[in-house]
Amino acid sequence: MASGTFGTAINCMDGRVQEPVTAWVRQHFSVQYVDMITEAGADGILARGESPLVHGIQHRVLISVNGHGSRVIAVVGHEDCAGNPVTNEQHRVDVMSAMRMAASWHLPVQIVGLFIDASGNVEVVGQMEPSAS
Repeated sequence: MASGTFGTAINCMDGRVQEPVTAWVRQHFSVQYVDMITEAGADGILARGESPLVHGIQHRVLISVNGHGSRVIAVVGHEDCAGNPVTNEQHRVDVMSAMRMAASWHLPVQIVGLFIDASGNVEVVGQMEPSAS
């Protein structure tokens, strides 16, 4: 097990959203580190279930949870995303669908869905408690 406390973020690769997400997860879950799992338009990838990428994301989440002891996963969508170029409202829908995908992995973690606007403000879209399994 790694030293320190960890959270996990499934986030877009867009550099504009890395710091707001990391700061928010650290503040709200009292963790030292946030394992950042990035793909261009990660919320859309998980929402649509594109298998090879979803499996890659899941593999990295398992490393974070099992290897680092992460107990929270933040699933993130953001405004002006080049990888998932949809409306802000569709991002919120995609984040909720992506949260359900992450919940289907039955991990002992809390899942929180976040939307980041163009100014870097963080909005909570949804939350799910840890799986009982």
